[in-house]
Amino acid sequence: MAANKDKAGGAAAGASVESPALPAQDALAVPIYWAEAKRELMQRDRIMNKLIPQFGDLHLRGQPDPFITLARSIVGQQVTPKAADLAWGKLLAVCPKLAPSQVLKLGAAQLSGCGLSKRKTEYILDLADHFKAKRVHADLWSEMDDEAVIAELVQIRGITRWTAEMFLIFNLLRPNVLPLDDPGLIQGISQNYFSGEPVSRSDAREVSANWEPWRTVATWYLWRSLDPVASTVSPAN
Repeated sequence: MAANKDKAGGAAAGASVESPALPAQDALAVPIYWAEAKRELMQRDRIMNKLIPQFGDLHLRGQPDPFITLARSIVGQQVTPKAADLAWGKLLAVCPKLAPSQVLKLGAAQLSGCGLSKRKTEYILDLADHFKAKRVHADLWSEMDDEAVIAELVQIRGITRWTAEMFLIFNLLRPNVLPLDDPGLIQGISQNYFSGEPVSRSDAREVSANWEPWRTVATWYLWRSLDPVASTVSPAN
């Protein structure tokens, strides 16, 4: 079935526009681009024009700490949100100040005791070691473009492209991220644009061309269309 999408209003043509590096933002405040993005998406796309007003003043709220953002994403990989929340709660109980040095002090045994698999325990310890040894340039990420940040993050064990894209969205608040590996995005496109029929990555790219340079914002509203009261922190995967 053809996508139920409005191509009027000037869908972006040509190559995708990457999210620019933005000035540092308060991760819990309204992103500086949010109002403009909502207005343009509603003008260009009739599905967004119906969807966005349903959520009033709600907006993306990020996680300001880079290490915590990435650690939470690792905990959430390949488990249900409920299981991820349980393991995360146990981890915070034994390590309230979730800093790299404190995680390394805990060691593998205590991390495993929080319900983490052997592999995830190794991933989180490796992440903590990268941060403590300054083998990542967290202080420069806000100045780097999307692909440069992704390229650095995926060098860390357990950090996939999806995890890196969630970091771009929820920590760096980048406006134009399209996480094609995210099942929620694909499901949201299917339900809202294809009447529930299966959606390919090519279909998703075609639909998202009309959202640039605000693909993060459109993705967030599609997530909300599936789960209006979901947590505003990075979704587990």
